[in-house]
Amino acid sequence: MRLLLVEDDRDLAARLIRRLGEAGHIVEQVGDGERALAMGRTHDYALVILDIGLPRLSGLEVLRRWRAEGRGLPVLILTARDGWRERVEGLRAGADDYLGKPFEPEELLARIEAVIRRHHGHAHDRLQVDGLVLDMGKREVLLEDGRAVALTGTEFRLLRALMLRAGRVVARERLAAEAFEDGGQSGNTLEVYIRRLRCKLGEERIVTRRGQGYMLPDRERGE
Repeated sequence: MRLLLVEDDRDLAARLIRRLGEAGHIVEQVGDGERALAMGRTHDYALVILDIGLPRLSGLEVLRRWRAEGRGLPVLILTARDGWRERVEGLRAGADDYLGKPFEPEELLARIEAVIRRHHGHAHDRLQVDGLVLDMGKREVLLEDGRAVALTGTEFRLLRALMLRAGRVVARERLAAEAFEDGGQSGNTLEVYIRRLRCKLGEERIVTRRGQGYMLPDRERGE
């Protein structure tokens, strides 16, 4: 998933970017509220990690403006451990969850996955679509015959993006943004990874919609 990290503590930001990257996420980072406001207006992120105490524009004000503009991107706010008022204000402003500082990166990862799953209507740490089961922790997919198939980081991000939107066509640009650190929109990079997934999952699993993108059908739901 492509995430936006809004944090002005450079050391903390560097640690989080490294750990989130290890977990399969692609992270863009800014350190002030005005830049965060602009990024949230022009980019489609799977989730925003938003610190409350920011220079130039507070995290709460950034969140309020996004929500006033009708932007529903998931937001997890970071607050001081004893900042209960900020947590309440953040939730009232439209935050999906909060985490108090200091925190363990593993807790942040767990909350990120939980918010993203809720946002897409999934409740557990596994995604299941039409007999396929994607284990979010192990980064492997279980096939209908019970076999476990290991995935590379890029394959995992690509399949996760398709499974979260099962039954819907996902634009090439959206898939590339979530799967590749550089956007992966040059050449045939996306097609190469789609072919790799088809070899692992079965040719019929991923449908091409010419001129639109790709889709993982959900036959169980008739989509």
